[in-house]
Amino acid sequence: MSKVSTAQKLGVVARVAGQQVNRSRTVRAVKGAAWTTVRAVGKVLHQLWLEVTGLVFLVMAASGGAAVAHEYAKYQTGKAGFGRVAIAICFTLTFAWFGVSSFWRVRQKSKSIDHKGH
Repeated sequence: MSKVSTAQKLGVVARVAGQQVNRSRTVRAVKGAAWTTVRAVGKVLHQLWLEVTGLVFLVMAASGGAAVAHEYAKYQTGKAGFGRVAIAICFTLTFAWFGVSSFWRVRQKSKSIDHKGH
């Protein structure tokens, strides 16, 4: 007769108890509800993340717009080259695109959720 350690016995008991618990309709329902809640909260948090980052990018683009005006005024007076104006324009357009596309992704995701729900 082989000797079975206490840890092995506890492992077997735990596995059998886990199998019995998984057969319970109540436990399965609670697990399903928890998973559904986690997924829904995750989707909302992702949408919030996209909106916050979109806002940050648009604020940066507005700052870039102010820089374009400032650099253009310096260019008009001959105190700066056009390269600085071009860089400010590229910065502004890039961050404006990031901001708008972030909000666009939020809208696309909400449309796909609406279509799935109906």
